[in-house]
Amino acid sequence: MKSKGSFYTQKQKSILARIGENIRLARLRRKLSIRSMAERAGIAVSTMTNIENGFPSVSLGNYLQVLSVLRLEEDLLLVADKDPLGRQIQDAGLIVKKRAPKKKELHSPFENVIDKGLSEKPEFK
Repeated sequence: MKSKGSFYTQKQKSILARIGENIRLARLRRKLSIRSMAERAGIAVSTMTNIENGFPSVSLGNYLQVLSVLRLEEDLLLVADKDPLGRQIQDAGLIVKKRAPKKKELHSPFENVIDKGLSEKPEFK
């Protein structure tokens, strides 16, 4: 059986560790202890430690709580904001196709029989 962390690539683990480190540095710049940070965020000290260590099992809601205490919650809005690959895929699907030539007007075989109001009016005596 695989351990919990083995489902994540090294790159993913590195990203989580970097996020955790950034949060730790933001906490230290504000001179907050890990205990007071956890209390203000309404989470356990162990969860706060897991966030700072980049453990992948921590919920996004806990990150939001911590970032809110740091007044950095809007940083979460930057996640997937640029999305260059998605925009390329979208743009590729939006390529305007060249229009087909207009269809020639088809004439009905009954066209000569139907009076379009252009014929002379019959005179009745």
